[in-house]
Amino acid sequence: MRGVFVDANEALAVIMERLEKPGDPKVRIHRDPDIKPEQYPQILDGAEIAIVDHTALPTEVAKQCAGLKHVVFLGTGARSYMNPEELSQLGISVHLINGYGDTAVAESAIALMWSSARVIAMMDREMRAGNWLREDGMQLTGKTLGLIGFGGIAAEVARIASGGGMKVVAWNRSPKAYPGVEFTDLDTLLARSDVVSLHLLLNDETRGMITRETIAKMKPGVVFINTARGAIVDEQAMIDALTSGHIRHAGLDVFNIEPLPADHPLTRIPNVTLSAHSAFRTPEASENLIEAAWVHCRGIVKG
Repeated sequence: MRGVFVDANEALAVIMERLEKPGDPKVRIHRDPDIKPEQYPQILDGAEIAIVDHTALPTEVAKQCAGLKHVVFLGTGARSYMNPEELSQLGISVHLINGYGDTAVAESAIALMWSSARVIAMMDREMRAGNWLREDGMQLTGKTLGLIGFGGIAAEVARIASGGGMKVVAWNRSPKAYPGVEFTDLDTLLARSDVVSLHLLLNDETRGMITRETIAKMKPGVVFINTARGAIVDEQAMIDALTSGHIRHAGLDVFNIEPLPADHPLTRIPNVTLSAHSAFRTPEASENLIEAAWVHCRGIVKG
């Protein structure tokens, strides 16, 4: 059984090669992170396993990939790039990787929160333009952080924020318990939280979940953080709330359109701190990610 890492950047390619063990399935590494979806059939060349970092795999393209039986997606958000149910109907199984970057994403969410609260990016931009901007920030010690969704990443955020003197409340679709975290209903969380941080997977239930009405229920002057998926949020409603000041500042790592176009409205709003869907990008997380990909490949071959 053969596999192909179809869209490897150099850093992941090097880790993939280093973590290969004797007896592992044959995996060819295609060193080009910017392939087009229509290139899948040629790159796979009949291989049964596709290891995919971030390239969309439309169902119509998958139909052209003779021999393809397994997609090992490097992350949890495969639905942003393919339709697992439609692929399953073609006999193609999609394998996800959970937990590899919980700490990395949590630290990024915390960094966006602190930067947003103290408007560091805004002051940096103004100072580079020659303006001595001195802006009042939000002191976070003693403030309430609301976590929407509570998996491994949110647990790490709660740990770090609690250590920094914040009160942490959370809402999750299924019952959870975690030391130092108060679980509550969503409306109560929105009304009480000085900072709201989003930690949900994107699926049919969560797509568009943060509506205009949901945002209106947030505490005026809230800081909003999203390191989950852009499509969970009504983007225009968020932009309107930022413009009006209902949302004091947003720290965003994910967007409806990626890469974010240079002329996108979010690039022109001063009270937004942006990062390029990079919350998970640390050497430690990449190591965990590729090791888990090899585990999937080994398990597939063993049946």
